[in-house]
Amino acid sequence: MKAIAYQTAGSLDRADALMDVELDTPAASGRDLLVKVKAVSVNPVDTKVRRRASAEDGQWKVLGWDAAGEVVAIGEGVQDFVVGDQVYYAGALDRQGANSEFHLVDERIVGRKPSTLSYAEAAALPLTAITAWEMLFDRLKVSTPVPGAARCALIIGGAGGVGSIAIQLLRAMTDLTVIATASRPETQAWVKELGAHHVIDHSHPIAPQVAELDIGQPAFVFSTTETQWHVADIADLLAPQGRVGLIDDPAVMDIMPFKRKSASVHWEFMFTRSMNETADMDEQGKLLNEVAAMVDAGKIRTTLTEVIRPINAENLKAAHAVLESGKARGKLVLEGF
Repeated sequence: MKAIAYQTAGSLDRADALMDVELDTPAASGRDLLVKVKAVSVNPVDTKVRRRASAEDGQWKVLGWDAAGEVVAIGEGVQDFVVGDQVYYAGALDRQGANSEFHLVDERIVGRKPSTLSYAEAAALPLTAITAWEMLFDRLKVSTPVPGAARCALIIGGAGGVGSIAIQLLRAMTDLTVIATASRPETQAWVKELGAHHVIDHSHPIAPQVAELDIGQPAFVFSTTETQWHVADIADLLAPQGRVGLIDDPAVMDIMPFKRKSASVHWEFMFTRSMNETADMDEQGKLLNEVAAMVDAGKIRTTLTEVIRPINAENLKAAHAVLESGKARGKLVLEGF
């Protein structure tokens, strides 16, 4: 089968950073589905792994943790899917990714593709939807009020993939006022289009801008990027006993400023359930099915902003370059081998 892979970790400017290769088609067993991949999306995790993790000696490492496709074979333990099902999923970080013609994935972390979306539109959603949902409802528990706080959530980095779906989930599933940060005219317009009530600029101090809105101290802050630079502002603007969530990887982050407000700090890593095979691993499949139902009901929409065809090394390099520029808006998808 065709695949895009590499052997040695490093920068994108190397000739062998990502290569078109031929690999054996895997066989489904146990609870695995073999999926014929129709479209894949790119995420910051792809670029991080490519820079840091080499393949085992003599092997190839395949990236890609967002996919949509059709089930073409199932393992003997599969309970919820049959050949021919159209699916979408984010996969598992400790297994080969989906940048290949065929891909193995555990059925417990797979959802049925929204029927109203194309494969490309669906591939934009899984990783970011899981990340945003788990952060908002499992970690920050935004449905549980913070006493005395404004019924408000601040999303730092609102125009990125996770921020784009988090805004929509908050609007569709809660009565919270949503503040999103974005620094460029096109990204500010994007988050407004997705439903943010207020938009502020994270290239300037955030706390004064939130104060100027005169809506009170937010109960929740979800930081998707550059968290270490915003800690002082978050501690200042957050309501006492508020909740803070982050998904990025600060080199250094002093959370002591949160102590005086008894704030709770939560990390979200959407691969925790699959990597540890937690008892509730199947919650991700259920979650994706709920997201699909919301999409088909018109309550939320895909965050796809660009499609590149076909899926090959040259185009995947271009997609990685966009992510590494820090100027991505919504989700970039590659379609078709």
